[in-house]
Amino acid sequence: METRQRVAVYGVTGFIGRGLPARLAQHGFACTGITRSGAGDVPGVDRWQRPDAPKLAGHHAVINLAGERIDRRWTAANRQRFHDSRVAVTRRIVADIAALPPEERPKVLVNASAVGIYGNRRDDILTESAAAGNGYLADLCLAWEQAASEAAALGLRVVYPRIGVVLGRGGAAFEKLLMVFKSGLGGRLGNGRQWMPWIHLDDLRAALVHAVVSDSLKGPVNCTAPAPERNVDFTRKFAKAVRRPALLPVPGFALKLALGGFGGVLLEGQRAVPAALQHDGFSFQYPTLESALGNLLA
Repeated sequence: METRQRVAVYGVTGFIGRGLPARLAQHGFACTGITRSGAGDVPGVDRWQRPDAPKLAGHHAVINLAGERIDRRWTAANRQRFHDSRVAVTRRIVADIAALPPEERPKVLVNASAVGIYGNRRDDILTESAAAGNGYLADLCLAWEQAASEAAALGLRVVYPRIGVVLGRGGAAFEKLLMVFKSGLGGRLGNGRQWMPWIHLDDLRAALVHAVVSDSLKGPVNCTAPAPERNVDFTRKFAKAVRRPALLPVPGFALKLALGGFGGVLLEGQRAVPAALQHDGFSFQYPTLESALGNLLA
């Protein structure tokens, strides 16, 4: 008979999810991996399920990291994929939980979101109490969180981690930046004054586990480092870390031409700070960009 509490992780084979089972195990949790294939090779996962037939009864928590990558052109077809992989999947998870007897339901739902919910807020310091912004990405994130919020009426503690730019080995953002800067082609985007709310992958994974084990954390939670950087400063520090110049700014029109709507997002910014995490006693291992790059480039 299993004595450990169990956590189900949607998206466990992804960039962020792969490291969660080992961290959950450190806190005494067993892990159920939920993927479309119904199987995987992630260390620490001892049970696999498909999302169309999950068995969530008796799980302590559900972590949902499902979502198609959004760093591509926002065509009508891609927007539908973005919606279905976020909002529709979250609604299905909540419906599956609602179908369980109350005594068998999970106690916690940690459902991913993104800092894009704030829209372009220029220099405003954004804690979790800030209102949602305007634009496609803000609307998508708001619908995503609203779908997850339905679980609160079922008796669950619901957390929406609003994730920033994740820096980690093997991640699309970091590997692309590393390639560009090592080739000497790195430079600010547009005027470079937009804020970049970033976070080290290890801190993000630790924050997600913290959201599971905390008794008090709920609602929106900015999963960003305490020291966001303007794009121009981020660029300068990254170039310095790889010992390359940063001389070639990327014009805004070129980004929009190449990436469409997503290119426009790169010219906007959110000065998001992790007020909720810090108030709940969470400590960052990499609170500054210098410390994060020092680790990732060691």
